[in-house]
Amino acid sequence: MPLSGIKVLDMTRVVSGPFCSMLLADFGADVIKVESLDGDPSRVTGIVAEGENPYFVNLNRNKRSITVNLKSRGGKSIIRRVVKSVDILVENFRPGVMERLGLGYAKLAEINPRLIYAAVSGFGKTGPYCRRPAFDFIAQAVSGFMSLNGSADMEPLRAGIPISDTIAGLYAAFGILAALRNREISGRGEEVHVAMVDSLISMFTFASGAFFATGQLPPRTGNDHMVVAPYGVYHAADGPLAIAPSTEKTWRNLCRVLQIGEVMKEPRFATNERRCRNRAAINRIVQGRIGRHTRAYWIEVLNREGVPCGPINNLKEVFDDPQVRHQEMLLISEQPTEKVKMPGFAVKMTKNPARLRRPSPQLGQHTREILIETGFDEKEIAKFREEKVI
Repeated sequence: MPLSGIKVLDMTRVVSGPFCSMLLADFGADVIKVESLDGDPSRVTGIVAEGENPYFVNLNRNKRSITVNLKSRGGKSIIRRVVKSVDILVENFRPGVMERLGLGYAKLAEINPRLIYAAVSGFGKTGPYCRRPAFDFIAQAVSGFMSLNGSADMEPLRAGIPISDTIAGLYAAFGILAALRNREISGRGEEVHVAMVDSLISMFTFASGAFFATGQLPPRTGNDHMVVAPYGVYHAADGPLAIAPSTEKTWRNLCRVLQIGEVMKEPRFATNERRCRNRAAINRIVQGRIGRHTRAYWIEVLNREGVPCGPINNLKEVFDDPQVRHQEMLLISEQPTEKVKMPGFAVKMTKNPARLRRPSPQLGQHTREILIETGFDEKEIAKFREEKVI
């Protein structure tokens, strides 16, 4: 697999860091997940039915688990010994915590100069906010993301998923791979840092471009496009649809399919800019036609004529969708006592695809195995257990 032979020490918990290390594990990296003696909080966070938490199982597939008390002298000695043999360390503690433990990048790079040390935080490694606690909701708020989300007649709206966590995890994985490539050239490791707030800001290309060009704050337009009309949610006879005629060509195609060719001749709809100024009027005309037929009818007809159109699916509909199934975006992890469903691999490779190689680990399942691999003997391991280091 692409990352076979790469060893990762995963000192993360909850979402952002585990999402990053999950991506590495999916492509073959040997990821050793370090957990406190009572486990990653996501083992018991959220909506948990009987059995294992699907939330945790998803984010920690393909990993091994070792429990370590990082506040103990023995626990720190374990980390330092393991660091000698790994390629990558990932952590998402608040900045300064690893340094206080004596496990910051500077100290660990002395032990392993080839180490790639990746950290994910809320606001960044330094700066006036670096020590503040941060969760996805806070990152969405501070970054400005929420100011762009929702409609003008409502409060700023957060995304329904932990988007800053997952985007930061993606960027961290990207940074790690860039550092790995650089290590091939230089022979030296690197420190990689990703902030959740920065990660969201980096995606503002369209909205920030409009702001920098005009000095005007972009409006919240809900399901309407900021600068394209018509574009948004329309209701067919049996439910809502997303329709996105984003170019003049697709606008003309839409008019032809809806049999409203005369609308194109009206001065108030002659250009996209004018349609945006008269958005409510053009939306009423489009809606009047869309409401005459079912979703299935419009999805077939509009897509056939080159007008992007799709159903607004709920999660049941998503995971029953034939395209989603074809793309293998539903995985099943064979956990010890049950089968757990989860989303599949977004990155597809033809020759060396991501694979579900091992189920999500039980708490501390691989502690003895990993310590023996690292060079500890049975007597040392027994002492660690006695002292509650592991």
